Amino acid sequence: MRTHLSRGALALVVALVFSAPAFAQGIVKGKVVDGSNQPVADAKVTISGAARNAETKTNNKGEYVQVGLQSGPYTVTVTKDKVGTSTTKVTVSQGTPAEANFTLSPTAGMSPEQKAVQEAAASAIESLRAGRDDEAILKLNDVIGKLPNCADCYYNLGIAYTHKQQWPEAETALKKSIELKPTSPDPYNGLANVYNAQKKFDDALAMNAKATELAGTTGGTGGGGAEAMYNQGVVLFNAGKYADAKVQFDSATKADPNNANAFYQLGMTSLNLGQIPEAVAALEAFLKLAPMDPKAAQVQGSLPALKQMLPK
Repeated sequence: MRTHLSRGALALVVALVFSAPAFAQGIVKGKVVDGSNQPVADAKVTISGAARNAETKTNNKGEYVQVGLQSGPYTVTVTKDKVGTSTTKVTVSQGTPAEANFTLSPTAGMSPEQKAVQEAAASAIESLRAGRDDEAILKLNDVIGKLPNCADCYYNLGIAYTHKQQWPEAETALKKSIELKPTSPDPYNGLANVYNAQKKFDDALAMNAKATELAGTTGGTGGGGAEAMYNQGVVLFNAGKYADAKVQFDSATKADPNNANAFYQLGMTSLNLGQIPEAVAALEAFLKLAPMDPKAAQVQGSLPALKQMLPK
């Protein structure tokens, strides 16, 4: 049964629905290779933080994705028997995937010059993760001067410009990353966020569709599929296409039942559609998964009024 909100009831929750635009969820992703740059499959990846601990494994391409993380610092540890162990720290923020790549034999076969460039690139990424975007931009441009075909450098440069809301520069860098590495879904996702922030929703949808297509053809994990569906829903939600957005958020929750942000957005979208039972169920699932999320207090405060509107 579909229940519609009255104008008065809608006023109670409109601030919660439209309090902020939706962005991509908290994600850590990366790739693990050995000293010969070969992918390390089935490596254990542990992601530890104050809000949540998670564990996943690399696929046959050495790639991994963990979605549904709250913002904050995390320690990422990769372990593979007879290959090695490596640890790094990342900072997760909503809207931009944190990337943690690992080489379990980081300096094997490298010349001194290659090692210097590797260290410079690592330093640039560390600046980016720490939120020092101007510093990251300078360092990444320095690395690009030495490695002009570094697709990942251009990708991270685009992310740094996105943080600064310098949209033309972000778009240029991300398009260059696509030119150099056209099979990677990451820069397409980056462009989708750039266009989404500028309300260029048709362009954002096209970039999300291409990212989803590439993720499917490059051995993406189930988490990656959930991420793509969530991001597609975000753009549709911001464009006011709530029925289509609901399909994407619902699919994301099925692909990853621990995806708290997808349940939150499913609740918000159902609310915009006047579907109170669906909204209540999704928001209760969100609270169960992420009781300490900054949005949880708003949801807890609104649920009693929403439950009074449920059909008897």
